[in-house]
Amino acid sequence: MPPDARCDAGLSRRPAEAPQTRGVSEISSGTLLSALVSQSSCLQATRRRRKKAWPLMNVLGLSFDYHDAAAAILVNGAIVAAAQEERFSRRKHDKALPEQAIDYCLKQAGLRAVDLDKVVYYEQPLLKFDRILRSSLRRGKAGFAYLKDTAAAWLREDKFEPRLRIAECLNLPLERVVCVRHHESHAASAFYCSPFDEATVITLDGVGEYETATIGVGRGSELRTLSTIRMPHSLGLFYSAFTAYLGFEVNEGEYKVMGMAGFGQPDRHDELLRLFSLQDDGTFRLDQRFFEFTAPNDLPYTPALPAWLGPARPPESPFATTEGEGLDAAALADCRRYANLAASVQKCTETVILHMVSRAVERTGIRNVCMAGGVALNSLANGRIIRELGLPLYVQPAAGDAGGAVGAALSYYHSASGGKGRRPLTSAFLGPAYTPDEIAAAIRDSGFEQVECFDDDDALIDRTAQLLADGLVLGWFQGRSEWGPRALGCRSILADPTRPDMQRAVNERIKFREPFRPFAPATPVDEAVRFFDMPPVGGAAAPEYFMLAVHPVREEQRTAIPAVSHADGTARVQVVSAQSNPLFFALLQAFGQRTGVPVLLNTSFNLRGEPVVETPTDALKTFAFSGIDALVMGRSIVHKSFTL
Repeated sequence: MPPDARCDAGLSRRPAEAPQTRGVSEISSGTLLSALVSQSSCLQATRRRRKKAWPLMNVLGLSFDYHDAAAAILVNGAIVAAAQEERFSRRKHDKALPEQAIDYCLKQAGLRAVDLDKVVYYEQPLLKFDRILRSSLRRGKAGFAYLKDTAAAWLREDKFEPRLRIAECLNLPLERVVCVRHHESHAASAFYCSPFDEATVITLDGVGEYETATIGVGRGSELRTLSTIRMPHSLGLFYSAFTAYLGFEVNEGEYKVMGMAGFGQPDRHDELLRLFSLQDDGTFRLDQRFFEFTAPNDLPYTPALPAWLGPARPPESPFATTEGEGLDAAALADCRRYANLAASVQKCTETVILHMVSRAVERTGIRNVCMAGGVALNSLANGRIIRELGLPLYVQPAAGDAGGAVGAALSYYHSASGGKGRRPLTSAFLGPAYTPDEIAAAIRDSGFEQVECFDDDDALIDRTAQLLADGLVLGWFQGRSEWGPRALGCRSILADPTRPDMQRAVNERIKFREPFRPFAPATPVDEAVRFFDMPPVGGAAAPEYFMLAVHPVREEQRTAIPAVSHADGTARVQVVSAQSNPLFFALLQAFGQRTGVPVLLNTSFNLRGEPVVETPTDALKTFAFSGIDALVMGRSIVHKSFTL
């Protein structure tokens, strides 16, 4: 689709004008103050509308400019569509204004841009820059150099006023575009999507404008903040600093740290925890001696960190903790040190999260807990909240910055409408679906000739279950794509978890990624407690439906499902019901009837470094360039005539 056709959904866009940029020296504190006052007035005007009940409202929420750009659309309070730009652009963590995601959302809702009552951006950028300005100036010469580079980048990328760019893209008057605060977006995405009438609401991430975490209360249509934690005290940035130290990319490799942690022992947990001062109100402060969060050049930690813990792990270096993997004794010792540190960082993070949650619940007196922000994707911590604290938990499926698009739209809608038409988000299938004709055309154009076609779902499921039981690895492409980072049975790679060699085979032959990375088990909801040490799943919005909680594999079942049992005996569990995903549920049952184990290895349908597949063409390309044995797409199964 040409760029001019993406955002307008049938409308003509105004000719783009050259952006009016200024030199770094011209960004005065007075200019920033007047802009901040303007944004604050806009937000206050939004809040004054709370008492006015609107019978119908179309709201588009957007997040972009930093990472994981996304769009989401509400029609009278219901989330009709949501998608990340990377799924369409094929650029991992695409941060650009999400024109293709906007176009999809409008089409799915049957709307044009002119039909939108409001477009809501997920944070207030001038407040963010004000924080950068103030913290940089406090750092002296080094801070000024960082400020100069950052301001130049903001001017070059036109980050100071996203409202103007949005209004131009959609050909809307500027007054229809508003901003809400970053953690307000996170809190709204967690509470308003939850099944709870009231809840303790916690947000945790790297940093928004000033805040890195918040504790609040949600009741009905109201969200109230009780406490905030501000830069530089950040649990998200603490975890990211160690992500970089362990040789992984920040904002991409944090889940690799969780995977590496399973191979180690948390022998430095107590030392790391002493860096935190845990407060009685649930907040914390972080010792800054080892970190550089306010004006980082290349790394978010100082030379004091490797001086304390030893040399950092080189990126892409081999990793193994047992002999026989081709590493000499010194390299093996280093890998064990890295694994132990990853385990220590992970356990320390869990300790802080559990402290924050338990103290917040004590303060509010409300046991229901809602969480969002990138740290809320820490599924090991989520599992402990469920098992050890025994609290009902809701985590928004796209808890990171992408989910800010949903939260921004919900925050505005509930402020303006008084909470009319609130609906819990119990399905993450908010992306595009493709017709049988579109799938057939993609297969025909791909050149693959060995194709089985089926007249009904029962025959398709029967054949697919048999292929999996025979040991084939399958691509699985069905229905609407998932919202959030997890593949939940619509854009998945599936395999038999009972085969001990399957984890390594999928990592190395299919995904082309590190061999230590774990895979998730998917199982019918009623079978979960048979295989995993976890309480019964509570409700259709539980974290396990979105693959957002890790639980121990029952000891007697670890040999039954070795390919999804991690080195530490845990698994990131996905449960499926006949209501949540009927076709995938039927496949799990059919596989269980053949093998006695109603569990499948489920991982996202993508290769290393690529976004999850979106279209049938994406799926066929990934199939062609990987070791996937067959591709199940709609009611067709595509086979290869050769094996990689």
